[in-house]
Amino acid sequence: MASTTSDYDYFTHVDGDLCIFEPSPTEVITQTYVHSIICAFGLIGNVLVIVTYMFYKRAKTMTDVYLYNVAVADLIFVVALPFISYNEQHSWLMGSVACKILRSAYSINLYSGMLLLACISGDRYIAIVQARRSFGTRSHTLIYGRLICSAVWVSAVALTLPTLLYTQRSEEPNMGSEGVTVTCQLSFSRNETAKLMKVVVPSLQMAVGFLLPLVVMVFCYSSIMCTLLRAQNSQKHKAVRVVLAVVVVFIVCHLPYNVTLLTHTLSLFKVRSCVVEKINLSVLDVSRVVAYLHCCLNPILYAFIGVKFRSHFRQIVVDLWCFSKKYIYSARSSPGTSDICTSGLKSSEASNNMSSFSA
Repeated sequence: MASTTSDYDYFTHVDGDLCIFEPSPTEVITQTYVHSIICAFGLIGNVLVIVTYMFYKRAKTMTDVYLYNVAVADLIFVVALPFISYNEQHSWLMGSVACKILRSAYSINLYSGMLLLACISGDRYIAIVQARRSFGTRSHTLIYGRLICSAVWVSAVALTLPTLLYTQRSEEPNMGSEGVTVTCQLSFSRNETAKLMKVVVPSLQMAVGFLLPLVVMVFCYSSIMCTLLRAQNSQKHKAVRVVLAVVVVFIVCHLPYNVTLLTHTLSLFKVRSCVVEKINLSVLDVSRVVAYLHCCLNPILYAFIGVKFRSHFRQIVVDLWCFSKKYIYSARSSPGTSDICTSGLKSSEASNNMSSFSA
């Protein structure tokens, strides 16, 4: 059996001992509740976005195509999250295949989601700042949008390959006690590969999954804000606040995790004490959960804040109510149902003629 080198199982203590990290019961309970909340809100929000685009709102712009794909990327992660939490608490009972797939799900969501958010900011920059120059070049926007989204997904899968190939379910004997510790993380048969991948994987996450989208978003949205502020229009100033919220939420959610990840990566090849390493890993876990929150906030920031999208959301609620009434009550016992459903349909049709800046 080849020897393996894992990221977080053990490391050499300053006194030559080995450290074993096990989450406390309080940490496990807290993580379970927080992950459940993220999963519930992320699932509801992103499913509503997908249903809206599939049945209520036809994609007409590149931003629509990007928003749909962002919702798909976030949905992949929130569906995988409860399985990740369950397996982490039950020694990865689902096996090695699930270990690889579930660990890769976050990586694919990270790369595809962040790159798509950068694409949204770029499309809005072209539409608002370069509006006159781009007017004649946006006739085939849906085709371009789908091609760009396909390229983003291919890039996300390619960047996830190291995680998919080297993530393994492994069993390590407990030091000084019976039993084994089961982990699912990056494992390597050669020290040279371990040293390389322990730097490459987090570096790619920070560079492509955070810094590149951040630079693009800051440039594009700063230019958009300057353009909107020059326009003497109250609606435009509301849009400025939305743009600012998009950038602030992105930074607040992802900056702490990436700074902690950078600090942890730089210290991987140094001798650390158990106490310091436990603190570092605890901060990494907390900041990672904060980053997870972004998948719940994306539908609010990019979809539901728009007037048309809120109208479609209300129509979904009306349709669900009508659908339930259809099978619970007969038409005679609920004479008002038809009127409400009809009025809801008319309001949905009228909303298609409304326009707004959806941030």
